[in-house]
Amino acid sequence: MFGPGPKGWWDSGRVSCPRVLRGADGQWKMWYYGRDPDFDRKVTLPTGRVGLATSDDGIRWQRVAGPLTMGAVFEPHPDLSRFDSSHVGITDIHFHDELYWMWYLGGDQSIRKFGLTEAKGFPMLPGCAISRDGLHWTRLAGPHRGALLDVGVAGDFDEAMVSWPQVVRWDDGSWRLYYHGLNAQRDYTMGWAESLDGLSWQKRGPLLGPGPTGRFDDKGVATRHMLKIGGRWVLFYEGCRYVGSPVQVDRQIGVAVSDDGLDWRRVDGPLEHGAVLAQATKGSGGWDYRIGCPWVVPMPDGSLRLYYIGSNEHQGGTELETVHQIGVAVSDGDITQWRRYT
Repeated sequence: MFGPGPKGWWDSGRVSCPRVLRGADGQWKMWYYGRDPDFDRKVTLPTGRVGLATSDDGIRWQRVAGPLTMGAVFEPHPDLSRFDSSHVGITDIHFHDELYWMWYLGGDQSIRKFGLTEAKGFPMLPGCAISRDGLHWTRLAGPHRGALLDVGVAGDFDEAMVSWPQVVRWDDGSWRLYYHGLNAQRDYTMGWAESLDGLSWQKRGPLLGPGPTGRFDDKGVATRHMLKIGGRWVLFYEGCRYVGSPVQVDRQIGVAVSDDGLDWRRVDGPLEHGAVLAQATKGSGGWDYRIGCPWVVPMPDGSLRLYYIGSNEHQGGTELETVHQIGVAVSDGDITQWRRYT
């Protein structure tokens, strides 16, 4: 549906992590992160800058030239002491009080070693920015070098990162920030923090970690989108399984449900190992051999659209050796039954 941009654009190297809003006027907007081929390759994730595209139908998209580098709308902070000085990526978007609210991840100048691999921009931490038009953004500074939260201590589930934040405002006026952490064993676990004002946050602990051995998510719960469907909370999430190399993770999409947003129950999908949307078959040449970053949009007719990213098959190396593209799957309303839109 949407691939890397043309030469000279900020996203000509890769695109990833779609975050989609359908306006009351019927116009669609999609923010996403990516990078150009010359972006710092020491940052081994597909993060870099953030951009915007618009659409009349949510399928065919046109890039919007932003005010920053090569048309981006958001980019790393020039102050090298900040948490988001080497790379950024959007992870959540809302529109309320006549403002767009963006939650994002950022990484600094630190270099961390994961086995034999070194990566710049760890640990990744959460930030927030606001905008009136979705193009020009103002950061809201948090207490941790600009970040809203910091990593945990050694042994915590989030000792290596606190990242991919999603924020939900609760009926009692409080705010909840959901994120996933990474520990020294490279397990991914969803945790949460709470706030009374949306700016000052207190961690509350882990919520949903690795599934049973043999499931598609037996190494953890990574990127995700939580929303209310049919009176209950539904979590669409990227489940991780290591297959050989820790830097090449099998990623598929699964579902969990909750009545209160805290006690989550996995829902077994119809596909192998319990997923609801599986990667393309090994050796098939499919563009979405590994998939993740789900974002679900309920439609007026009761159907659902699931926007996600896919990468082609590649053995060894890092994510930078693969091609990332954005696709969509559709459902008649059953959260476990999806078909790719072609």
